[in-house]
Amino acid sequence: APATTPAPAPRLPGIGPATQDLVPAGTTQALVVSGSAADSSTSTATLYERGPDRHWIPTAGPWPAHNALNGWTADHSAGDLRTPIGVFRIGDAGGRLPDPGALLPYDQNEEFAISGTGFGGEPLEGSFDHVIAIDYNRVPGRTPLDKERPLGEEKGGGVWIHVDHGGPTQACVALEREELRALLRALDPAKDPVVVMGPAPELAH
Repeated sequence: APATTPAPAPRLPGIGPATQDLVPAGTTQALVVSGSAADSSTSTATLYERGPDRHWIPTAGPWPAHNALNGWTADHSAGDLRTPIGVFRIGDAGGRLPDPGALLPYDQNEEFAISGTGFGGEPLEGSFDHVIAIDYNRVPGRTPLDKERPLGEEKGGGVWIHVDHGGPTQACVALEREELRALLRALDPAKDPVVVMGPAPELAH
């Protein structure tokens, strides 16, 4: 009989082979944040879990999200007002308000208080009531407030998933408050969760 090659593992919906290859082999939970275009500041977030048959099943969302004012970039630098494209681990959370039941380590801290206004003049107050740190240019395993930038300050950092203030962000991903709280309760460190994020055409590669 001819030798059979094992079928390739099913990919996340909308995700191409090059992007899927970046997802760690042990990951069974992935938040896909997909922008409509490279310069769009609005996106959609869906949480997937990999079932026993290795297929990815949507378990939450799709949720409307905001990303950076100027859209996306594969080469993020501080102040470019773009959200980094890629696959990043998400393992640390925190916020100004008490832990809503997160399985990830959660740092409740008054330093998450924020004031001022967003790009549309909307108030930013409460945006960091809950945050999830995206492991872009940070030391994993520390509070999201940690300022160490392994790639250097010029590559930016402090890229979080936080509460939506109703407009574009500087580099972060923002979800409606209740949806972010639901995400915090769902993310399980035992599932090695990642965020897969970028404009849809890029993620399809």
